[in-house]
Amino acid sequence: MAYELAPLPYDYAALEPYIDAKTMQLHHDKHHAAYVNNLNNALSQYSDLQNKSPEELIRDLDSVPESIRPAVRNNGGGHVNHTMFWQIMGPNASSEPTGPIATAINDTFGNFDTFKQQFNDAGVKRFGSGWVWLVRNQDGKLEITSTANQDNPITTGQYPILGNDVWEHAYYLKYQNRRPEYLNAWWNVLNWDEVNRRFAQATA
Repeated sequence: MAYELAPLPYDYAALEPYIDAKTMQLHHDKHHAAYVNNLNNALSQYSDLQNKSPEELIRDLDSVPESIRPAVRNNGGGHVNHTMFWQIMGPNASSEPTGPIATAINDTFGNFDTFKQQFNDAGVKRFGSGWVWLVRNQDGKLEITSTANQDNPITTGQYPILGNDVWEHAYYLKYQNRRPEYLNAWWNVLNWDEVNRRFAQATA
């Protein structure tokens, strides 16, 4: 198998009370696992593509055979998105950013509260399933954007620094249809050290 599901880097209950253990278990062990399995199945006849990272695959979808392109887009994107998602969250998190990303957010959006409000608003307005992102755009500036389904900003030349999953499976067991409440709670579980690492990677 070309790709494997990495273990969750903390306990299922580590993000309580903001994200419940049952949601984390289902989200990681079932949903993310399905994306990995489906991606491997799609690439089973293409050994040359199996040597590429998932990021390389979805960054250059035109190089993927048309017959499997939708499967690679959806499942490769799901694998990339969720791998990042687990890493940018964690226990003992701070609800306020620290380090260079804090300065960059203040410089771009005025202050963290304004950024958070705009980010949450983009997440609420994403119709159906998808993600909301903070990216470094092609002009080198920070920008809030959102994508449908499992699409990732790297397919359009942007670098995702952080992103929140607004598929219902990410929050429905605890928050039901209250997506805004989930979006607000999510800020309490962010691993800003990892976000700063991604920010440095984006600007390198």
